[in-house]
Amino acid sequence: MPLLKSLLVLVLLIGGLYGEPKFPSLNNSRIVDEASLFDSSQKSILEQKLAAYEHNSSNQIVIVTLKSLDGYDISDYGYQLGRHWGIGQTKKNNGVLLIIAPNERKVRIEVGYGLEGALNDATANTIIQKDILPFFKTGNYYEGTSKGIDSIIKVTKGEYTSEPKETIDDGSIFKFLMPVLFLFIMISNIFFKKGTTRKSNIIPSLVSSGVAGIISWIMFAIIPISIAIAVIIFLIVLFGHLSPLSSYNSRSGGDFGGFSSGGGSFGGFSGGGGSFGGGGASGSW
Repeated sequence: MPLLKSLLVLVLLIGGLYGEPKFPSLNNSRIVDEASLFDSSQKSILEQKLAAYEHNSSNQIVIVTLKSLDGYDISDYGYQLGRHWGIGQTKKNNGVLLIIAPNERKVRIEVGYGLEGALNDATANTIIQKDILPFFKTGNYYEGTSKGIDSIIKVTKGEYTSEPKETIDDGSIFKFLMPVLFLFIMISNIFFKKGTTRKSNIIPSLVSSGVAGIISWIMFAIIPISIAIAVIIFLIVLFGHLSPLSSYNSRSGGDFGGFSSGGGSFGGFSGGGGSFGGGGASGSW
């Protein structure tokens, strides 16, 4: 059993190393232009627009351009960045990120929990397709960004009238597949009856870990994380004696909130500690 615990710790450490990208600094600004897409005048106009919107609504919007996603899926990168920066206020979770990765030709609107009702996945996708991508395809990043921000603001005010398209984006898939993975782990404990020896448990362990690995690959698209999850499930089914109820209780609970740093202000800017869960939409050009 000490060997099993050591293996689990090792796998979790490996998963942790690959689980979080390296994020740029917020630097007291609502515009983090790492990819240098905007000139100083354009940044100033966007900053003033976002500051005025936050002052009037308390909602926080941040624009970030990236040199590279470093191999991460933009939807996975987006919700982790939102939590890391703590965009939005702690109790309201009213933050939005507009993420632009020009080298990968990807864009994403990442929405905090508190604004998912107003800015749902389908509407976020409509904004990307209708207001942002037509300009990005011609290399006009400032105009596409400005139009996209205007539409996000209108949506949260209830003034956006364009009919959203029915679509399922990466964030929706992520939120759907996560409970599916956990549900499969619970069901495997019911239907894969454990034998009296480890040898008799190998086949259920392999089946469980294989399916868990495939589902995690669909969710994260990161091989080390998928392998780590598959190994953990294999060891749990092979050695563990968890009932479905205890498995569920061990995974439930826990708060994924970002930091709290006192809330943003009109004069300066900092993330207030809002939380993100993968809501929003992605697009490419």
